[in-house]
Amino acid sequence: MATGTHTVEIPVDVQAVWDYVSDLEKWATTVPGYKEHKIINDRQSIWTFEGKVKGIKKTIQVQVDITEWNEPSNIKFELKGLSDNFTGSSHFTAEEVNGKTTMTCTVNVHAGGLSGAVLTPIIKFAVPKVASRLTESIARKIAVFS
Repeated sequence: MATGTHTVEIPVDVQAVWDYVSDLEKWATTVPGYKEHKIINDRQSIWTFEGKVKGIKKTIQVQVDITEWNEPSNIKFELKGLSDNFTGSSHFTAEEVNGKTTMTCTVNVHAGGLSGAVLTPIIKFAVPKVASRLTESIARKIAVFS
């Protein structure tokens, strides 16, 4: 399994963070490798990513199911690979202290099946970078919009 966690402090209150993070349309394009997404319903969407690792270009489709939605501090997702055999989870947490908000994004991905042996090294390389870049990008956008 590959895990990436990144934490940032944003100079806004927790409600401003929630207002941004709880609307997928506001931050979808900030996910590294983002190509497109389709909202199925208020709890499910399909995301397409494209990336290059060690010269290999790959397009990946992921089903994202929101499993928890606790305003203003917590959103949890389950991830299921549609183009490749992998599963995972992700969550955002936000905690306000002295008018600033500490936001943490965690991403966990596990490759399965026969392709797991090939995908695992790539996932272990990519997931921490995705968590860091996504969290930093969201924090910058929130600071601009607030």
